[in-house]
Amino acid sequence: MPNDLTIRPARPDDAVAILNIYAPIVRDTAISFEAEVPQPEEMADRIAAFSASHVYLVAEQAGQLAGYAYSSPHRSRATYQTSVDVTVYVDSAARGLGVGKALYRALLPATAAKGFHAAFAGITLPNAGSVALHESVGFTEVGIYREVGYKLGHWHDVGWWQRLLANEG
Repeated sequence: MPNDLTIRPARPDDAVAILNIYAPIVRDTAISFEAEVPQPEEMADRIAAFSASHVYLVAEQAGQLAGYAYSSPHRSRATYQTSVDVTVYVDSAARGLGVGKALYRALLPATAAKGFHAAFAGITLPNAGSVALHESVGFTEVGIYREVGYKLGHWHDVGWWQRLLANEG
């Protein structure tokens, strides 16, 4: 873990700092398939909802948010109840410094401790950095949805990576 990095549970009052990381990703890239940047109130509601049922973490470094990660429901049908989707976003100034890996090393055991069995990560392709991050913490590729999203004037594929959580914690 990078020096002076602290991982802690997210709070609704982290919404603005989280949006400072997330907004450029929504506006300028196809990494997120959201079309509009959420308002701070909506982000605060998401933090509260996912924190109650799953796990939502932030990484702080030198008093600033360097990244965040969370687990959320994979699908709504009951038979998927022990599977989660996981997401990590790192501030552009902190990428490549181990923040994403530190977040996953905290998120995955905490998610397993809540009784979840399998974690899935969707990665808009190409994204070599995200693929490398996920594979470095034990995710393996399970498939690709071809041309599943249209954003910024182009069709985008999404690759899916999976990690079983049975040995976490």
